[in-house]
Amino acid sequence: MAKEVLSSEAKKEILDESEISLVLDTYDDIFSDFDPRHFSTRALSQDFLLEAKRASRDKDGGIELRFLIPVGERNVMHESLIKQRLKEHFVKHNLNLLNDIRNFRKKAGLLIAVGACLGLIDVGLVNFINMSDLAKSAVEIILQPASWFNIWVGIEHLMFLPDNMAEEEKFYRKMAHAHISFAPY
Repeated sequence: MAKEVLSSEAKKEILDESEISLVLDTYDDIFSDFDPRHFSTRALSQDFLLEAKRASRDKDGGIELRFLIPVGERNVMHESLIKQRLKEHFVKHNLNLLNDIRNFRKKAGLLIAVGACLGLIDVGLVNFINMSDLAKSAVEIILQPASWFNIWVGIEHLMFLPDNMAEEEKFYRKMAHAHISFAPY
């Protein structure tokens, strides 16, 4: 098969058209070198994921992820499997991160509830139980800071996700909805 070679102007036009363009030598560039399985189950390359994260960082809305592959290397069957594998990967990781965020927020709610309970126990023990002044002071010294600490940490967790968790979720959400295509160069 004769190789069709695109001019540098045509390559530049393709790169400008898509939001994220990655040049591949072969389809294997998308996948881990250490995983010999078929494209439909193979692990994605960490280099590819890092480059995709970097390239998508300042993109909003619908993203087009275009892979540029040499004309002689193109295989439509492989491309279909790769698109499916990428979508599965991005959707799976997005759902996992959403679940992690939900669990993180549940723990935040639990911290707030524990803090509130400790505060109520403090008030109950100090005001309604007959104790010496020393015992009341000891209970207040232990329970009040614990109560406030749990409440404030819980509120902080509700309001602010860890940066890495929020960034990862944003990346996988974008990529789960990205349009993936292949083009020759």
